[in-house]
Amino acid sequence: MRKKKTIYGLTEQEQDALRRLNTPRKIQDFLETLRANDGNDTCRSPRRVLQTKRAHCIEGAMLAALALRLQGHRPLIVDFESAPHDLDHVVTVYRRHGHWGAISKTNHVVLRFREPVYRSIRELALSYFHEYFDDDGRKTMRTFSRPVDLSRFDRRGWMTSDEDVWYVPEYLVDIPHTPILTRAQLAGLRRADPIEIAAGEAVQWKTDEY
Repeated sequence: MRKKKTIYGLTEQEQDALRRLNTPRKIQDFLETLRANDGNDTCRSPRRVLQTKRAHCIEGAMLAALALRLQGHRPLIVDFESAPHDLDHVVTVYRRHGHWGAISKTNHVVLRFREPVYRSIRELALSYFHEYFDDDGRKTMRTFSRPVDLSRFDRRGWMTSDEDVWYVPEYLVDIPHTPILTRAQLAGLRRADPIEIAAGEAVQWKTDEY
C-alpha cells in the first residue's frame, strides 16, 4: 500500500486529524475540546498542541490557521492589543462570501467564535470591544493588527517545531496596529455592569484542570 503524501512536515496522523476539521465550525468545536493552557508560559506549535491537547489563544489560533491552510485557505491571524494591565488576544480569521469571521481559543465565556458576517477586519475587531474588559469592568481593547499570514514563518518551522515558537508573538508585538479609540472616547468609557463582570468570570476549564 502506498503511503499518503504528506505536506508541511506533518505526519500522516497529524494531517488526517487536521483534514477532518474541514469547516471553521469544526475547527472551533475541536478547539473547545482542548484544555486551557492559561497557566503556562508557552507558545507551542500546532504539532505540540495536538500532542499535549492543551492551548491558549495564540496556540489555538496557529492550529486553527493550519487546519484552514489544509483546506486551501491562507493561514491568517489577527492580534488584539489591550491596555498594559491586561492581556492581548489572538484569533484566526477567515472569509466566506466576502465577509470575515474568526476562530478563537479562550477559557472564558467571552472573546469567542465569530460568524463570517463582518465586512472588514475593523468591523470584526470591534465586535470584541464591549466584551473585552478586566476584572474591574474596565474596557481594555485598544488596537488590532492587520491579518498576518503565518506562511512567512514556514522556514522557521512554526507548524511542527518541538520548541516554543516565540518568534510569532514577538512579530505581532512589533508590527503596526490600528487604534480603536480616540482620547476623548477612551476618557468617556463606561465600565461593564456587575452582571457582565460576573458572567465574564465563567470559565470552561477550572484552574486545577489546566
